[in-house]
Amino acid sequence: MSADIVQRVVETGVVAIVRGTNPERAIETVDALQRGGVSVVEVTANTDGVLDMIREISSTFTADEVVVGAGTVLDSETARATTLAGAEFIVTPSFDTETIQTANRYGVPSVVGVATPTEAVDAYTAGADMVKIFPAASLGPGFVSSLQGPLGHIPTVPTGGVSLDNVGAFIDAGATAVGVGSSLVDGEAIERGDYEVLTANARAFVDAVATARTD
Repeated sequence: MSADIVQRVVETGVVAIVRGTNPERAIETVDALQRGGVSVVEVTANTDGVLDMIREISSTFTADEVVVGAGTVLDSETARATTLAGAEFIVTPSFDTETIQTANRYGVPSVVGVATPTEAVDAYTAGADMVKIFPAASLGPGFVSSLQGPLGHIPTVPTGGVSLDNVGAFIDAGATAVGVGSSLVDGEAIERGDYEVLTANARAFVDAVATARTD
């Protein structure tokens, strides 16, 4: 199953980051993203009601429709709690060996935050399935490109400041996929109930990734 989830991230190319969203709007939010072609969604652990949100999303959508994971996972306890709630993958902002081990113990892939080549190697060696280049806006596409020479075997997911203006550059640099927050999951649009904005954003990001991959 772990390999299937990783493959889904690779194929989709975009992980939507849901942070601070009203739990009552979770299903509409995820549905809007899915209709736009983004079927991999990460709900951050510092969102109020995250466990209930993960349970509701995983019970509302089939695995073929949406893959839901937990983000901003800082420790093994949170990894365990979110996995038991239904998270199908774990995303961390930093490298923590015990968190990776817990994810592996429960059979879910982990996307582990790194900011140096050493962290990338250490995380991958510890069992991470992919590494999250974070913060992507500060490190830039050039960092991702530089990793490809010696570390091209490690899948990378730049996250933090990814937008429509730079997503193509990250994919061109060799990124496996990207994690996108507010540029995709527009909080103001959600509050207005204007979910078509999210659907349009999702289509735009999916198209941008597809274009960059074929260039």
